[in-house]
Amino acid sequence: MTDEYAADIVTWRYPAPYDCYDLVGTDPEFFTDPRNGYVALVDKGELIGYRVFGRDGRVPGGEYDESALDTGGGLRPELTGRGLGEQAIAAGLEYGAARFRPMAFRVTVASFNIRAQQVVQKLGFVPTRTFNATTDGRGFVIMTRRQP
Repeated sequence: MTDEYAADIVTWRYPAPYDCYDLVGTDPEFFTDPRNGYVALVDKGELIGYRVFGRDGRVPGGEYDESALDTGGGLRPELTGRGLGEQAIAAGLEYGAARFRPMAFRVTVASFNIRAQQVVQKLGFVPTRTFNATTDGRGFVIMTRRQP
């Protein structure tokens, strides 16, 4: 993650109801700090999204343990809804598998975000638990995928 990519990410605005994914007001340095686990997804030199690995992939209120590596991410707003999510997430998982070698991956997806749930299910994730976030009461689904 570069300073330029991080500065770009904090300007992204999603249409409702996906605007809950806006990172407005977030300090770009948060994304470049290696302790926070963010990596840029780049295609032909252009930033198309990001992935995060570790605790920042978790949502407050969910029950988590160390049996899986948490991951999350985002796609540039103008690229959403075009069928690119599966390829972007798969690329992030490939990177995460090579770098961290987890026994399993875990994602936490907003309950309303049916298209994201469908994408990660295509990638082998299985719903394991639902909960409401302690921050705003929004519903979430925790999904896991064992690594081969």
